[in-house]
Amino acid sequence: MKDSKLATQQLAKTYADQGNPDGWFEEFYVRANGDIHKVYWADLEPNPFLLSWMEDHGNSAGAQAITIGCGLGDDAEAMASSGYQVTAFDISPSAIAMCQDRFPERSVDYRIADLFSLPAEWHHSFDLVYECNTIQILTGSNRLNAIRAITDLVAPDGYVLVSCRSRNIGEQTDAFPLALDRNEIDEFVRRGLSEVSFIAYDDDQDPPVPHFFAVYKRL
Repeated sequence: MKDSKLATQQLAKTYADQGNPDGWFEEFYVRANGDIHKVYWADLEPNPFLLSWMEDHGNSAGAQAITIGCGLGDDAEAMASSGYQVTAFDISPSAIAMCQDRFPERSVDYRIADLFSLPAEWHHSFDLVYECNTIQILTGSNRLNAIRAITDLVAPDGYVLVSCRSRNIGEQTDAFPLALDRNEIDEFVRRGLSEVSFIAYDDDQDPPVPHFFAVYKRL
């Protein structure tokens, strides 16, 4: 896995040097060539915090949900199994193709889309917006722009769930991917959402990796 991470970092740097710092995603999935095990960051199972939130939240039949940068689709499929009408998008056509191959009997509407150029009809249209680890692999001003774009998807009385790696303010600033600090993730509140719950925890890796799981609501 270490070699895979180093190769990804070099790929991202190559695109950054070409003036396209967030343009490496499709090439990464093309290199995977349909092999889900080469997408080393994918857990190949839904996020347990997402599952717990959906179980606690109750009936979701007919509610509209969307997953940001859906990757290999496990979270999107779990949301659909919980009753949501799910749209899942990724900027990488190859990632979307892998989702469609993995889940041929899918009810999820998988789309190729760019977070920074989303369909106008998606504005304030989703009862549940789920973001997991997309912001941390973006760079520069696109991190803040991503939070703004994600916030703009949630409907009145809708929720935004954010799962991400975390770091202390001012630490690891040269890392890639760059985990979110508390000031960055608080941009969801500055954009007008209300913080419902906020969990800071260490995962079960060796050594443990700190994470945030935050829930916001548009009132």
